Amino acid sequence: MSPPFGLDPRLAGDTLHVGDLPLCRLLLMRDRRYAWLVLVPRRGGMVEVADLSPDGRVALWREVDTAGEALRAVAPCDKLNIGALGNIVRQLHVHVVARIEGDAAWPGPVWGHGAAEAYADGEAERRVEALRTRLGLS
Repeated sequence: MSPPFGLDPRLAGDTLHVGDLPLCRLLLMRDRRYAWLVLVPRRGGMVEVADLSPDGRVALWREVDTAGEALRAVAPCDKLNIGALGNIVRQLHVHVVARIEGDAAWPGPVWGHGAAEAYADGEAERRVEALRTRLGLS
C-alpha cells in the first residue's frame, strides 16, 4: 500500500494552487518572469514517472498536454518546455513552462537562473483564474 499523498513543502511554498485534475494537483509557480505550471500526481511515494501504473503514465501525459494547451491560451509563447527533473524535490512532478524568446533565461533552462520575482498584487490570482476557467475548474 502506498503512503498517502502530501505535497512536498518546497513545492507548496513555491507555488499557488490552481486546481485538481483527475490525477494531478495543478500549481502555478510564484515567479512572474515565466508562465510556469507544475503538475504533481496525487499519489503518495511517487518519485519517477515509471512509479505510476501504465494507465497512470498515460493519464499524466494527457494532463501535461491539457495543462500546456491551457497555459499557451492564457500566456502565448514561442516554446513550451516540459520537464520532470526531481534532483532537488524528489516527489514526482512535471514542469510546464511557457517560454518567450528573450525571456530572463532564454535560451537556457529556467531552473537556477536568477531569483524568482513576485507577482504584482492580483496578477497571480488573475492568471490562476484564467487557467481555472480555461480548464473548467472554476
